[in-house]
Amino acid sequence: FTRLGNENNLQFELKHKEIIDRFGRYPHRNEILGRKSTPEEIEFLKQPGSSF
Repeated sequence: FTRLGNENNLQFELKHKEIIDRFGRYPHRNEILGRKSTPEEIEFLKQPGSSF
């Protein structure tokens, strides 16, 4: 993304990567996929700016 000159997309993708690195999945999708959220995921989802 940097090479293509699209800094906004790069930042968006890096934020997604942080979540995957931290939880191994997207906690935002747990409910719709019928997964149980971990206590850490629940706390994360309560934070301002945690969702897209």
